[in-house]
Amino acid sequence: MSSLYTFSPDTKQKIRKFRLSGSRAKQISAEIYKIDPTSYELQYEDPDDIIDSLETLADELPDNSPRFVLMNYPYKSSDGRLVSPLVFLYYMPPTARQELKMLYAGCVEQMKDEVAPNEFIEVADEDDFDDLDDQIRSK
Repeated sequence: MSSLYTFSPDTKQKIRKFRLSGSRAKQISAEIYKIDPTSYELQYEDPDDIIDSLETLADELPDNSPRFVLMNYPYKSSDGRLVSPLVFLYYMPPTARQELKMLYAGCVEQMKDEVAPNEFIEVADEDDFDDLDDQIRSK
């Protein structure tokens, strides 16, 4: 089955490395990906700051454009074990243009297949980040 969206070998390698780094994660880490609207290629977006908290991640996301976010989210479980799920955030701000919403909606399943996350969560704005910790820990 062919797809409209493409992942360059570099992007696939970056995703694979990030997945593998999660088992050793001691703090939150995240990578942001965008879709080039002309080539339909998924691309890593270099952040301005190191993303090591939910606040930093929320600050890095654009106000008017969707993004895909991969996040290693280490925490201690209720029984004291250190767990670090790979979380796939589908960021879809309500102020995004309809064309962009459709572009990202068309790729979300392919991205899930490529990433194989432990958890998938949709977020729409910064307020959704307030409940994100509880959502991740409750799964």
